[in-house]
Amino acid sequence: MSTFTQVILYTDTDGFAKFREETIPLNEGNPQSMLSKVFASGGYQLRTSPVGFRSQFHCSGHTQWCFILQGQMEIGVHGSSRVFGPGQHFYSADLLPDGATFDPAIHGHWSRQVGEQPLVTLFVRG
Repeated sequence: MSTFTQVILYTDTDGFAKFREETIPLNEGNPQSMLSKVFASGGYQLRTSPVGFRSQFHCSGHTQWCFILQGQMEIGVHGSSRVFGPGQHFYSADLLPDGATFDPAIHGHWSRQVGEQPLVTLFVRG
């Protein structure tokens, strides 16, 4: 069976954002075009960020896929970061824990544009 690797940015039980990977089965379709099940979505949004863009620490407001269409995006969590380029993705699920008050020393992630091209992303809400 074929699978798709889903990179997930999530809030761990200690409140810190972290990365993990899970596989999604591609068990529908045919041998020339293996498909996953159909997932529900809540709409999509396109974004462009200029060269030099960098955010502060923040949590995702809702779960969403982020697909990199152009440029490179670096996502940093406390202690590490990952760079995503065109055609790559991650699933952003690092929500503020229920009842918590946002603390940038613990919660969330930052993002920035990397390289000489503006960053273009597609967000698909979960």
